[in-house]
Amino acid sequence: MSVMSLKIAIGAISGTSMDGIDIALVQTDGRQVVRTGPGRTVAYPAALRAELLAFLADPARAETDPLTALDERVTDAFIAAIADFMAAENIAAEGIDLIGLHGQTVYHRPERRFTRQLGIGHRMAKALGIPTVDGFRLADVASGGHGAPFAPLYHAALAASLEQPLMVLNLGGVGNVTYIDGDAIIAFDTGPASALIDDLVSRRFGLPFDDGGRLARQGRIDEGVLEALMDNPFFAAKPPKSLDRNDFHARAKIVETLGNLGAVATLTAFTIAATVAATMHVPRPAVRWLVTGGGRHNQGFMMGLAARLGVPVQPVEAVGWNGDLIEAQCFAYLAVRSSLGLPLSLPSTTGVAQPMCGGVLSPV
Repeated sequence: MSVMSLKIAIGAISGTSMDGIDIALVQTDGRQVVRTGPGRTVAYPAALRAELLAFLADPARAETDPLTALDERVTDAFIAAIADFMAAENIAAEGIDLIGLHGQTVYHRPERRFTRQLGIGHRMAKALGIPTVDGFRLADVASGGHGAPFAPLYHAALAASLEQPLMVLNLGGVGNVTYIDGDAIIAFDTGPASALIDDLVSRRFGLPFDDGGRLARQGRIDEGVLEALMDNPFFAAKPPKSLDRNDFHARAKIVETLGNLGAVATLTAFTIAATVAATMHVPRPAVRWLVTGGGRHNQGFMMGLAARLGVPVQPVEAVGWNGDLIEAQCFAYLAVRSSLGLPLSLPSTTGVAQPMCGGVLSPV
């Protein structure tokens, strides 16, 4: 393969936990060749993060409110983060072919054919002098797809040389999996992950998250509450299926009857049980699970999953991937695919009727 066919792209995303902006550089042909470069996570300005978290109290505003000022502030935070990254790495704008701006998801309702990510591609392209692709999920959702998960094609490119079937599990605010077995790629959201626990720990302990699963491991799981939480048609529903960050919050209020540590332990067990339920929707058991997202640092998750699944459950670093940057890398990769007119999603990943291209390119 000619080096001339490779493009250098920067991807940028903030996940549903809204804890910062992930930035990563990738060199790729948009197909199988992926060479990862440097990356970093930049915290949101405190006031902006507080505003975004407050917005979650009324996310439906995203359907009717243009959110113009908030959209611009989020975009400018991304621009500043990328500019600082490029300066620190001594990267000139002329050396970058594309930016893949996923931005910040604030509302996701594919059943209404609506999804909203903050981040303005043309504003970024003008500010940084680099062509920018945004709107990655829009075409998929408009065509009846779930618009998520969007990392499976990148996972498959990374995993091409690994033993399969393989399951890649992302534990962010919600959980999602990619099942890879040769040309078979299946992906879907699994259920809750860190969002429920983060919100509970914030309310009850004044902490941002359960560091390492320490609190959960001190608590006692309430099996009755866990059974009630799992009594949800979502888990048996066949993929494709996707979730908004807050979809399980109303049901999870049942843990308010529990003590502090018991509530954290039970919600942790809920994430484990929801993830294990995903195995009913794939053709063959995976020989290994690789875990990305912040949840891979939670030993309550990792130990509980290994015990239930009976196969190795490891952070993606076990195969040389960077779990802090994999989603940002993904959108750099997808920006290149978008520029080449290649599909970003498949019927087996989002439920769209046919392989779907997407993304909106803003030139300089």
